[in-house]
Amino acid sequence: MDNMFEEAARIYRDLGVDVEKAFARLNRIAISIHCWQGDDVMGFESDAGLDGGLAVTGNYPGRARNPEELRRDLDFAFTLIPGLKRVNLHAIYADSGERVGRDELTVDNFSGWLTWAKHHQLGLDFNPTFFSHPLAASGFTLSSADRKVREFWIRHGIACRKIGEAFGRELNNCCITNFWIPDGYKDVPADRLAPRERLRDALDEIFAEAIDPRWNRDAVESKLFGIGSESYVVGSHEFYYGYALRNRKLLCLDSGHFHPTESIADKLSSTLLFLDEILLHVSRGVRWDSDHVVILNDELRAIAEEVVRYDFDQKVHFGLDYFDASINRIAAWVIGARNLSRALLQALLEVPALRRAEAEGDLTARLALLEESRTLPFGAVWSEYCRRHDCPDSIEWLNRVRQYEQEVLNERK
Repeated sequence: MDNMFEEAARIYRDLGVDVEKAFARLNRIAISIHCWQGDDVMGFESDAGLDGGLAVTGNYPGRARNPEELRRDLDFAFTLIPGLKRVNLHAIYADSGERVGRDELTVDNFSGWLTWAKHHQLGLDFNPTFFSHPLAASGFTLSSADRKVREFWIRHGIACRKIGEAFGRELNNCCITNFWIPDGYKDVPADRLAPRERLRDALDEIFAEAIDPRWNRDAVESKLFGIGSESYVVGSHEFYYGYALRNRKLLCLDSGHFHPTESIADKLSSTLLFLDEILLHVSRGVRWDSDHVVILNDELRAIAEEVVRYDFDQKVHFGLDYFDASINRIAAWVIGARNLSRALLQALLEVPALRRAEAEGDLTARLALLEESRTLPFGAVWSEYCRRHDCPDSIEWLNRVRQYEQEVLNERK
């Protein structure tokens, strides 16, 4: 294996690519692993189930039922995922044993997560949960015409920012607190403006208190449509892009939240001309925002290439966002995270002559180099990267997942 890597590194070096520099740069790019893949977005607040335009399909055995099981599953998954990792939490994953209203949550309600993150030297990210709640049953939260409903969710948003700030301070690692709401209409609305005015004003109230950006940064996330909001979504891409620009917030781009023919890779060089940072939720929509497990497809490669080519890795925060209960949930985490790392490494190994040919107007060479680069010995380089992180470099990881399934997951009845 060493000889294979050495030969691969030599081939890349002859093309102007330094593999060691690529490894060093990839080691600085964190991927925020979403906790909700491990339990089908159920959380620990109640047994009411998922709603608010979200749906998880499948009933694979072994779903995590409590914080201890979920953290154990994450611990195991991390042994199979190379590189720098974070963990992304939703507000419904409070684990202090005390159930309080979402508008009353504090960092004390996440003490178990904080202790665990300190032990593993992990950064934590956070999300208010604007779904799966009686006050979200109408389909409207921050844009609700009912002031009492709106005020409840405003208090929830304020509480979550304070939790994010506390995470950042305690871990000395900035937390990204991301806001997504399901608000919208199933059928054609008569008034598109008023809900957006209410959403703007509600966000202004939530973000009124300044928080040190060393500890917490706010992100806002759009969506094209959802179940129950097929005709109108209050928080559209244009709404949040404008809000982020005016208020210097992070814009969250989710790769499943746009029309199937749109690529968020193409949006990076536009949005980052005007925004300091953005949040990327890496997912995979199939015909609609179905949150499939991330695969190494052209869209993922294009996202990674855009980030790497323009040194956006210091401006882009990566997080995974999908949920699949039709397959082993830990395997879903591992497949998606490894594919994102793999795509970033491929981008870091791009042959410099490719962009040089384009700059010189030699489009023939650009296409030829692009196609020839597809058969470079990337596999040997990826195997070496995994080996250096004490992770399986091949499908051996699946055998370990199967063993964990037999010994741990199948015992959960």
